[in-house]
Amino acid sequence: MLRLGLHFGTIGLDCLAFLFLPVARGSILLRLIDIPFEQATRYHVWLGHLTMLLFTLHGLLYAIAWTIEGHILDEMFQWVDLGVSHFPGVISLAAGLLMWMTSLHPVRKKKFELFFYTHQLYVIFIVFLALHVGHFLFCVSAGGIFLFILDRFLRFCQSRKTVDIISIKCLPCGTVELMLSKPTNLRYNALSFIFLQVRELSWLQWHPFSVSSSPLDGKYHLSVLIKVIGKWTEELRGNILNSSGADLHLRPQTKITASIEGPYGHELPYHLMYKNLILVAGGVGISPFLAILSDILHRTREGKPCLPQNILIVWAVKRSNELPLLSTNDMELICPFFLDKLNLEIHIFVTQESQPPLEEGQVQEATNSSPPVSNNCSMSVLVGTGNNIWSGLYVISSTLGFVILLYLLDTFYINSYDISPWWYKGLLLLICMLASVFIFGGVVVGLWHLWERQNVAREACKDDRIMVEKMQHNEIVAHTDSCQQNLASSIKTYYGSRPDFKDIFGDISEKWGCVDVGVIVCGPPSLQTSVAKEIKSQNIKRQRHHPIFHFNSHSFDL
Repeated sequence: MLRLGLHFGTIGLDCLAFLFLPVARGSILLRLIDIPFEQATRYHVWLGHLTMLLFTLHGLLYAIAWTIEGHILDEMFQWVDLGVSHFPGVISLAAGLLMWMTSLHPVRKKKFELFFYTHQLYVIFIVFLALHVGHFLFCVSAGGIFLFILDRFLRFCQSRKTVDIISIKCLPCGTVELMLSKPTNLRYNALSFIFLQVRELSWLQWHPFSVSSSPLDGKYHLSVLIKVIGKWTEELRGNILNSSGADLHLRPQTKITASIEGPYGHELPYHLMYKNLILVAGGVGISPFLAILSDILHRTREGKPCLPQNILIVWAVKRSNELPLLSTNDMELICPFFLDKLNLEIHIFVTQESQPPLEEGQVQEATNSSPPVSNNCSMSVLVGTGNNIWSGLYVISSTLGFVILLYLLDTFYINSYDISPWWYKGLLLLICMLASVFIFGGVVVGLWHLWERQNVAREACKDDRIMVEKMQHNEIVAHTDSCQQNLASSIKTYYGSRPDFKDIFGDISEKWGCVDVGVIVCGPPSLQTSVAKEIKSQNIKRQRHHPIFHFNSHSFDL
């Protein structure tokens, strides 16, 4: 039984070597293999379940064997110098079980904050694991953990910088649009997303949001749409607005201190790889598709390479008050007469209203705010920029520093003073990993930061340009209503019904012919499943003159 428990523990260490790789958000490794973080997290979930199952069986079999032998308490609290110490393993397993239980889907869905805060126990889990197995066995998992430490330190450096909010817009449906300041050399695409922290709400919570703006919308800003669906988003909106009955009035001095991690996502904008696009969204899932539309329209106007020519948007919303989300980008202003150059159709399904509301046609104005803008408070380019040169230097210097520190420690301390306890050597190995990243990697991060500041300094009249963009943004808001009539002919709104994907894809098969069609879905899991099943069915039974559908998911779910 003890031997079987040992095998389970060894396999668990092997799994642990890969557990942290998918959650290294800005890792150069994920960028090189082009797996975006939002898709890599599912591998972390699967590996997490497998790893904790193996470690639980490992501990359970040992506990059963010790109980049979009659000295379970003595064994559980054992802490020896030579060999494996049991008590640190008990603490590590307890921390792991807490993380595992609170990460199960029902708990994570209903008590996200509980899941989030207990997941910070990974520090205790790793430290006591190193004390439990010692330096030699800990080396099995040390590689993946070291790469995670590299990423975590880089994200920590980026997230310490506050970011200016250029403008805030509260839409009638309760959705908040934030326009955030960014440097010109920050790279992202229309399918990127960011993690947002608002310090007035929490210093620990970071929430992911898809960008709703194209990189071509402006050099100095990036926008996100935030739907109020939970406690954190409710507090965010409450921090922006004073709610008094049905009237909404902005506070005179709105104070929001924002920090950003990212942008993350695919290195290449794969929405530009298809001549024919079907974009399926649920609710605020329209946000990345607004960025895609804006990107395509800018490229069409400026004559840049742009494949998409036939675009169908299928958007399902619960109530009609969400429809103004479609107006956050003025398509006519971005590319006048774009309908002459693109075949665009928008099908909107309002599922919980059987007919248009009586007030349809009345204009519900969004509430706007322009908080004061500081100097040089834009996003840092340390993470998510795709700058592989600086990232490579950071990884190489930290790795070389780790080897140097290990050599110095082994030569001048461990051998000189005859250090033998396994648990102590495991702790020293972990300290070397941290010190190499903080010291050697920190030097590269410092130089990277200075390089970034010099680039920002070269941007002449930065504040004036940001103010121009703010004025342009306000002009767009005022101009939106006058341009919607040209788009109305492309929009079909259906009340009291849900999208029938069999009819939708069947109709497309007859209209578009034998072509490749990229299908991107952003919405709840049920929507993704319905679309994926229908695409599979259409591809299986397709005729020679029918299109081939390519499914892509752009939904983020922790």
